[in-house]
Amino acid sequence: MTAPSRRAPAGRAPKAPAPEIPSPQVLTPQVLTPQVLASAVPCPTRHVLDRIGDAWSVLVVLNLTAGPCRFNALRRQIGPISQRMLTVTLRHLERDGLVARTVFPTTPPQVQYALTPLGRSLADVVEVLNRWAFDNAQAITAARARFDGEPEATGPR
Repeated sequence: MTAPSRRAPAGRAPKAPAPEIPSPQVLTPQVLTPQVLASAVPCPTRHVLDRIGDAWSVLVVLNLTAGPCRFNALRRQIGPISQRMLTVTLRHLERDGLVARTVFPTTPPQVQYALTPLGRSLADVVEVLNRWAFDNAQAITAARARFDGEPEATGPR
């Protein structure tokens, strides 16, 4: 018996085959240029940069550098973050192997979050970025004021 024909029904053009995308094993490390980011070939670091590039992930990692922390204490340290957003952020960081979640068998159960060794390696990089931001905050504020045509702010608004 022969295999059935895969021809398109009358009046319809056959579907074009999907473009082949190399598997992650075939991809080589790439420098993130606008051309790479806009290309159809997925950059192996894109999903990692998307995760650590959001503000809440950075703040969670920075706050966990001091040591393990319970959910509500972490929420108080971070500031204006909703319970849901913190939960989602912690789950994503846990999924990526950056944060470990430990449940203690108490009534009610206590949950503690801590950086994993991989998370600590990220924290080292994020702390450098945080120091740079702190050291350059006034220069950036002045540049924004010049750009916006406003007088330079000399202190907090």
